[in-house]
Amino acid sequence: MKTRVKVCCIKSVEEVELAVRYGANALGFVSAMPSGPGPISEDKIASIIPHVPPGISTFLLTSKQDASSIIEQQRRTHADTLQLVDEVALETYKTLRSALPEVSIVQVIHVTGPEALGRALAVSPFVDALLLDSGNPNLAVKELGGTGRVHDWSISRTICEQAGAPVFLAGGLKPENVADAIRTVRPYAVDICSGVRTKGDLDEQKLRDFFSQVASA
Repeated sequence: MKTRVKVCCIKSVEEVELAVRYGANALGFVSAMPSGPGPISEDKIASIIPHVPPGISTFLLTSKQDASSIIEQQRRTHADTLQLVDEVALETYKTLRSALPEVSIVQVIHVTGPEALGRALAVSPFVDALLLDSGNPNLAVKELGGTGRVHDWSISRTICEQAGAPVFLAGGLKPENVADAIRTVRPYAVDICSGVRTKGDLDEQKLRDFFSQVASA
C-alpha cells in the first residue's frame, strides 16, 4: 500500500498548491502553540482552507484540551480533521464526536519512551488515527510538535502493529531518512514540516526529493 503524506505547517495558498502538486494527501494548519514553528492565526487558516482541492484532508493542529474551545476552533476554520497535539480526557472525544460528527479526530502521541505504547493503546479506540511525534508535553514550556527530532522508531513500529488505528509518523523526517523510516515503522502515513522547508518556507527541491524517497520505499 502506498504511504500517504501529510505536509504540515501550511501558511499560504501558494504552499497549498505546491504541496498538492507533488502529491500531498493531507495538509496541516497550526493554530496557537506554546512553542515550535508554524502557527498562523485562525482567521488565516479559515481563509486558506477553501483553496484546498477536494479529496485533500485539512488538519487543524490544536493545543486546546477542552472540548468547547476545540469545537469553536473547528467551526471558525472549517478544517475536516482535528489533530489534538496534547492529551485530552476520554470524555472529550465523545463530546467532539457528538458536536462534530463529520470531523475526523487524530490524537498525537509524543514518543518519549516505551510508555507511549500504553497511551496509544488507551486512546486508539476513540479516534480515527494516531500521529506519533517527538515532542515533550512534560516540560515547563510544552513541546507539542515541530521539534525536528527523531524518536525511537522501534516503539513506533510496535504501536503500528498493535494500535488497531491508522498511524501517521512524524518527528525529524526529511528526504534523507524518510525511506528508512517507512521501511522500519511501516506507518499508514508520514508527516513532514521542517524537513522540507528552508528558512521557514516550503522548498520545492526538498519537497520533490521527499516525495521521491517516499515512492522508493
